[in-house]
Amino acid sequence: MPTPVKASAVTAKPTSFVKFSDKLTDSITDITKIIEQNKEMIDSIQEIAIELTSSIGSLHTLTVKYARIANQILDVLLPILKNLPVVPKNVMDLLINLESITQKIIDNEATTSKTITDVRSGLNTGDVNKIKGHAAQLQSVTRTITGMLPK
Repeated sequence: MPTPVKASAVTAKPTSFVKFSDKLTDSITDITKIIEQNKEMIDSIQEIAIELTSSIGSLHTLTVKYARIANQILDVLLPILKNLPVVPKNVMDLLINLESITQKIIDNEATTSKTITDVRSGLNTGDVNKIKGHAAQLQSVTRTITGMLPK
């Protein structure tokens, strides 16, 4: 018959350790301190972004308004001027280019307006989801405008 084994008491020495919750709390506390230290700057950046977005929106509205007027004028003038031999070629090229630019502005109106409105709304409400993804759209708007500038 086998001999019964006696259970021996294992004495565990308490070991010291750093609790995960303490580490996380320390990190959150540090983040909170950084935000508080930079609160004025963060708020100022938001306010400036709101004002810049409003300014861009107003400039866009003005640009589209005058682009439409110029485009309507050019739609009437270009066919007439093409048949007049006294109009120099470089002037005709300039007018055709101007018509192309005004049409691009008009064609991009809806996309640009939506982007400006969404970004302004996100900045006003602090809704990061409304702002996300618009950086690429704003870059596209900038490229379109830059592409229209004379070189």
